[in-house]
Amino acid sequence: MGPTFSVNNWPALAALAGRYASEQAGFLATSMSAQWPRIAASHLARTEARFKDWQRWQQRVAQLSGGPSWFDLVSAYSRDAAERTILTLDTLRERGNNDVAHEAAGTPPVLIYDYEVVSDGADMREPVNYFLLHIKPPAGVRVNDWKRPYVIIDPRAGHGAGIGGFKPDSQVGVALKDGHPVYFVAFHPHPMPGQTLAHVARAEAQFIREVSRRHPRAPKPIIVGNCQGGWAAMLVAATNPDITGPLVINGAPLAYWSGRIGENPMRYNGGLLGGVVPSLVISDLGNGEFDGAHLVSNFELLNPSRTLFGKYVDLFADPEGGRERFLEFERWWGGFHFMNEAEIRWVVEELFVGNKLARGEALLEHGKRVDLKLIRSPIIVFASFGDNITPPQQALNWILDTYSSEDEIKLRGQRILYMVHDKVGHLGIFVSSSIAKREHTEVASTLKTIEALAPGLYEMKIDDEVGQGVDTHFVVSFHERKLDDIRALDSGREEESAFAAVSRLSEIAAEIYDLSLRPVVQAAVTEESAAAFRALNPARVQRAVFSDRNPAAVPLAHLAERVKADRHSIDPGDPLRDAEKLWFAGIEQAIDFARDMRDAAWELMFFSLYASPMMRFVGRVNDYQRRRRGVDELRLLPSVQAQLRNIERGGFAEGVIRMLIVLANARGNVRRSRLERSANVLTHREPFKSLGAERRADLINEQTVIVEFELDQAIEALPKLLKGADERTRAIAVVDYIVGAVEEMEPHTLAAIQRFRSVLELPPLAVPEQQLSDRSEPEAGAAA
Repeated sequence: MGPTFSVNNWPALAALAGRYASEQAGFLATSMSAQWPRIAASHLARTEARFKDWQRWQQRVAQLSGGPSWFDLVSAYSRDAAERTILTLDTLRERGNNDVAHEAAGTPPVLIYDYEVVSDGADMREPVNYFLLHIKPPAGVRVNDWKRPYVIIDPRAGHGAGIGGFKPDSQVGVALKDGHPVYFVAFHPHPMPGQTLAHVARAEAQFIREVSRRHPRAPKPIIVGNCQGGWAAMLVAATNPDITGPLVINGAPLAYWSGRIGENPMRYNGGLLGGVVPSLVISDLGNGEFDGAHLVSNFELLNPSRTLFGKYVDLFADPEGGRERFLEFERWWGGFHFMNEAEIRWVVEELFVGNKLARGEALLEHGKRVDLKLIRSPIIVFASFGDNITPPQQALNWILDTYSSEDEIKLRGQRILYMVHDKVGHLGIFVSSSIAKREHTEVASTLKTIEALAPGLYEMKIDDEVGQGVDTHFVVSFHERKLDDIRALDSGREEESAFAAVSRLSEIAAEIYDLSLRPVVQAAVTEESAAAFRALNPARVQRAVFSDRNPAAVPLAHLAERVKADRHSIDPGDPLRDAEKLWFAGIEQAIDFARDMRDAAWELMFFSLYASPMMRFVGRVNDYQRRRRGVDELRLLPSVQAQLRNIERGGFAEGVIRMLIVLANARGNVRRSRLERSANVLTHREPFKSLGAERRADLINEQTVIVEFELDQAIEALPKLLKGADERTRAIAVVDYIVGAVEEMEPHTLAAIQRFRSVLELPPLAVPEQQLSDRSEPEAGAAA
């Protein structure tokens, strides 16, 4: 919590106000120094490039001779442009008709795969609009029931479901290709009356239990959460830690105030658009339902040159070739869905404005606090620097807010892996074929062995590509990280205090609206007025106006057929087509410039309003962090004390896992080949195989705690775990197999193994004379 203010201590209060004013000035200066030079440099470079393009075009035109006259060129271009206009408008007409048909069909998921409904949330004791689908594998794809199932939770952020599986190269496609059963959590457009996110979380938990019931021989399901589906998956795992397998969280915001000054303008919307009140008003005008079209419009305004102009330019440039691709994506983009007022209010107040989830203060319902520390499943987080909706800071800073140190992650037996892409955009994380073939494929492969990884925080890197075509595979490594490595991705978090004022004012404004205007608004709304409010949303109007519901659009179909029957296209390299491209590129840059200036002004306005000393006073009660436990304090936890009492107890399994943990703690990274050997031993060889996944996880956690707090004693106690010479020889042989050839060992790895052998009264490991003694980066290995 922020500092306590007292009117009886004016000098201290004045000093604090001066510090806050200085910090505000620093935020504003940082914003201007980050924004203005970048805007100027970027658009100056683009302008120079446009100018050179026009110069080259002029030179090319000047060299034209002996060909068609300008009259012929202009005539041919005009006809081609007119035909492309008709074909483009007809595609927009078809989009509008698709929207009408899609809505009439109940807005089903836009999956390209056949599926069957396994469980319907409408039939549950607390009815919800969610349902569980089983994806049927396409012809030629074999699925094994004993393999770990995938459960994919798509985002409910204004759009419908299906983005994770509307291409062959997608999350669904990757899992099916690897032989995994795949299930998909989808939802109907309208929520059930009285539905809350607590009901949804319980329904999703029931879906996961049903998947486990259908695959009794398989490990616990992998849960994949995309964007808003990511925090939904974390809610389920935190409130039901016993039912989920590894979690894959793609582009999901979990630390909502985070971001870099000068780069992430979307996080300021809560403060500059009025906090939670606009959502409440929209819900009231919708007769209790929040229209997701408003969220879609917000996304479009993030990059208007693309969403409002560029995609139509691409269609106009090649209406025949781009038609199917355009309609495929627009079918999902325009499938608007709804939330109840209680749902959108929880999302805004607890998450995006309140930022309570990672700080351990989010209440799913009365009496049910959500604590991400309770998650026991391994977590893989995929983020990208090119994501302007969920930047890496929002995807990863929850780790800083949840855990006091990387030691706490280890002591709680948790494995958190993260991977940060350089440039892919938000939607590309879920829909890009190249991302599916590379990142999602490697994540899927890693999930087979992740539970053999020692507890801790790791960065996953795809280091190299080997082979070509269908034989392509990637070299993957895992690098142990500290919380400071997460902090290094950010430029500092001091400005987040300004968001606490937004949270406080949002709470106050919601109470004022609830007690004053709300009864009047609700009394004035009817179902008919709510339907009109939805229909007149600009996001819907821009689509419906081109559909056959508009009589003026009906002739487009006949005109398009005539054009297709007698098409007069010109060469894409025609000089007038080139001029068209340059003209459109100039318009796109103008829109980008307006967007950049808007974002810069937006950020300056936010910090001018909410970083002032007065606002810091207003927000002080919401400016808090969860309590941090030091390592010494963690040692006093009853669970840790119970584990430390087992330092001299156990047998072969405990001894081998303890040695592997010691080796893991001595290294900084791990190659997947070593991790795969470790996983093979722990899951297919006795006595580890018969332990079962949960007992193995408990054993790894226990030995991690013992090694973390009592390293020397843990090593010296190995003879009490491995009592006979034969058992000791077998144990060290298992360790040698996992670690690999002695020639690949780093000095600290070799030293640890020699110490094990000495303590266990075994002969030392033979080391070649030419053994390398040092490497540039510490080698690491799999540890249990």
